[in-house]
Amino acid sequence: MKTAYQQEELIDVLEAVETTDLMDLVVFNDDVNTFDHVIDTLIRVCRHTPEQAEQCTLLVHFKGKCAVKNGSFDFLKPMREAICEAGIDARIL
Repeated sequence: MKTAYQQEELIDVLEAVETTDLMDLVVFNDDVNTFDHVIDTLIRVCRHTPEQAEQCTLLVHFKGKCAVKNGSFDFLKPMREAICEAGIDARIL
């Protein structure tokens, strides 16, 4: 049963929302690099486990590309540069 003077209490809730622009470091397939070279590069540069690196390399081979790491642009930039220096096509998207 409702009373004649029923009130609604509004409560403002403040949420701390951290906005970060997460980017993807994407490696693209080519006809030059071997599986072993790409796997070794991902282990060295992105600190992937051998299993992660192998899975990413298979995705690159069969799908044409794979997001191998995500994070801020500043976090991904040195990794992209190292991957490209190894002769592998990589972009931050």
